[in-house]
Amino acid sequence: MQSLFQQCYQTVPNALWQQAQHIRLLICDVDGVFSDGRIYLGNHGEELKAFHTRDGYGIKALRKAGVEVAVITGRSSDIVQQRMQSLTIPYIYQGQEQKVPAYTELLTRLALQPEQVAYIGDDLSDWDVMQHVGLSIAVKDAHPYLRLHAGYVTSCLGGYGAVREVADLLLMSRDSFLQFDGSSS
Repeated sequence: MQSLFQQCYQTVPNALWQQAQHIRLLICDVDGVFSDGRIYLGNHGEELKAFHTRDGYGIKALRKAGVEVAVITGRSSDIVQQRMQSLTIPYIYQGQEQKVPAYTELLTRLALQPEQVAYIGDDLSDWDVMQHVGLSIAVKDAHPYLRLHAGYVTSCLGGYGAVREVADLLLMSRDSFLQFDGSSS
């Protein structure tokens, strides 16, 4: 499966591939990861974000394969709550300017060790958590500091399939790819 991942995305070192096999929880930031980071505001104060359906498919496939998924985001919005609930993500932490407390709560709640956790982010507010997890991931268009220090940098941009790429990495590393036939929502 490693060669399939390479054909689809990029080459990953064997150590990273083995690290991915042990991940039991994927934590995602939202703005700049699930979305392209832009926030659209309407004339009447409504907020809009675009989410990629392929990311949704990847999240649902991960959950079916037994990998938990959580989001920790600094902002709060009904749109995020609705989208994450539609993807059946059980752990949604919004309004978290400091993300480490939510991360620590997840470790305790799920009885996980840091090396069993992957985190995908796009900006410096994600770094505090990323330096404590087993697999730190930056999206391709993340802040340069994150790209320099992350264990893996996606080939896809945030909001354009980066979450799906990570899901495929985790699924392929445990030979669970193509075992989900549900919808992307």
